[in-house]
Amino acid sequence: MSADQVKHLEFIQNVITRMNNNSFQMKGWMVALVSAILALYAGTNNKLFVLVAILPALIFWFLDTYYLQQERKFRGLYNDVAGLSKNPQKIALYAMRPDLYSGGKYSFWSVFISLTIALLYVPVIVILVGIYFIV
Repeated sequence: MSADQVKHLEFIQNVITRMNNNSFQMKGWMVALVSAILALYAGTNNKLFVLVAILPALIFWFLDTYYLQQERKFRGLYNDVAGLSKNPQKIALYAMRPDLYSGGKYSFWSVFISLTIALLYVPVIVILVGIYFIV
């Protein structure tokens, strides 16, 4: 593998790391914001705050899905550039083309319901709905 190919892989890995950090931050911001809104609910006992808390949870779910989708696409690009795929696509040197990857595990809705995303957002929304209707 040439020095240029290694540098190309480093560029792709840097993007993957950034997408991973963004995804992690989405989870942190969602928990912080929903917790703050629930603290307002606890102080006022106004159920409207519980409904309002569902909105940022859904927004962050979509944002987190977007970042994980981009991360998956760049992982596919990395695997093709590194020659790790079974049927690698021909990628030009220094090309950053996540748009070459679509469908299947790269589709937005596939990522949206993936375990890494759904195991956080679904329980939060279910708990919020439960608080609204039960408490």
